Amino acid sequence: MRKRKNIGDLVEVIIDLGRNAEARFPTEQIPLSEIEVSRNEISHIVQQVGHFGDDNRAGIERTLHRISVVRNRAGEPVGLTCRVGRAVYGSVRLIEDLIRSGKSVLILGRPGVGKTTILRETARVLADEAEKRVVIVDTSNEIAGDGDVPHPAIGRARRMQVGNSSLQHNVMIEGVENHMPEVIVIDEMSTELEAIAARTIAERGVQLVATAHGNSLTNVVSNPTLSDLVGGTQTVTLGDIEARRRRTQKTVLERKHEPTFDIVVEIRERNVVTIHPEVGTAVDRMLRGISIPQETRRLQSNGLVETKIEEMPGTESEFQSTPFDINDLTRQRPRRNGELNRPEKTSTNGINRSGGNFSRYETDTAITNESTTSVFAFGIPKNTITDVIAELNVPVTLVDFEDVAEIFVTTKSHYSRRPSAIRKAERDGTTVHVLRRGTKEQITQWVRRFFKEKTHTQNINNNDFENLDQRGRSREAIKETERAISRIVSGERRVELMAQPPYVRRLQHGLAARNNLGSASTGREPSRRVVIRRRKR
Repeated sequence: MRKRKNIGDLVEVIIDLGRNAEARFPTEQIPLSEIEVSRNEISHIVQQVGHFGDDNRAGIERTLHRISVVRNRAGEPVGLTCRVGRAVYGSVRLIEDLIRSGKSVLILGRPGVGKTTILRETARVLADEAEKRVVIVDTSNEIAGDGDVPHPAIGRARRMQVGNSSLQHNVMIEGVENHMPEVIVIDEMSTELEAIAARTIAERGVQLVATAHGNSLTNVVSNPTLSDLVGGTQTVTLGDIEARRRRTQKTVLERKHEPTFDIVVEIRERNVVTIHPEVGTAVDRMLRGISIPQETRRLQSNGLVETKIEEMPGTESEFQSTPFDINDLTRQRPRRNGELNRPEKTSTNGINRSGGNFSRYETDTAITNESTTSVFAFGIPKNTITDVIAELNVPVTLVDFEDVAEIFVTTKSHYSRRPSAIRKAERDGTTVHVLRRGTKEQITQWVRRFFKEKTHTQNINNNDFENLDQRGRSREAIKETERAISRIVSGERRVELMAQPPYVRRLQHGLAARNNLGSASTGREPSRRVVIRRRKR
């Protein structure tokens, strides 16, 4: 028997009936004997280990080792996998700032890469160093070891054992209701019921740190069982205008709701992780085929952490969003009575409120007489708006989905309650108009003032374009905006652009919105300029 120098790297020992026993290391497999394993030897080991649960796993008391059994069709053991469990102190260093932030963290990675080891150290750090109330839902006793006394590697964290793996979701809810934890730690979430339980826990304000089956965020999004953890997906039918704008099919996938986990960590190697710090934004961009910024951290041999911002390229699919076409700036249409060419309508982020009368917040909105404005009414009778539109003969179309609307109109009472539909509209950059009441008189006043203001805006645009070199100045402004967006994606929080006329600022707002970034105009004319920033959650 030779003693190996790298025995500390042993991953597991494999014992199969009729084969030679093997020791598996990260990069090689070593035979332990030239004699084939017999049925009596496997039975002897099983008897020494003790009880195997319904998941065919068992442990050795007061240790972190795990033994899994392989059975034949008759239920008899014919193989064993003896996984070596270790408490690696400091293994959470790469993501310690994330777990201390109080946000829920989902850890992904292939089997054997060290997910459970990081989870175990996470529980200890939060319980002992951060002094939080931590409860571990330990389904297979891998985190805290076998037996009734948990392994000291989890520190002061409390461990709840699960009698049947199919009941893990019940123990998760029980832990929150009975033991008042600040943090719940869960290993290997794999069922829809567990995903629902995790959402329930997150909605109660408890921090979740969990692992799940999957190698990357893409795997979780495409997994119908676990996609709810990162917001879920739903099929949405777009209107004609929005489908043309995105250049997609009318039926696309979009995120269903807010993610259960705020942060996703993908373990690439034992000392390399990739982090998605804003899961909702990452899933939105993924479904549209847009590139996703991600942070890669590597633990160097000297103990320092190397951080690098990378960008995962988007996919060429029917969900890809419309690229900003610089040639759209010079698209021509026939002129009428000597009028100048005007741009197509661009929707930007702004809120219009009115107390007794309709008032307008500062937004840059270009509106043309040729196109119809799509309006989504929230909390306002649609038949009343339809009657007003018919009486005033204005180019307005009511739509059934807020995702395809250019204007989101609601009442003051609905807006003050901040329902999810209003928050989503503001997050997506849809202009929101708020009326005092949903009466016919208020709606009529709003429509009249709105279209009067549109005409005024068009006249201002004509004067602006008289002295504006549309091709040259607009192209340079768009290039500057694209550079600013790249800086935001690379990690900067805020970039201020050069002063531009109203029409150019509207193009800059539109380009920021297409890249899921926030933007606002600041300053006074003629020094008014656009500031691009990350959206606040």
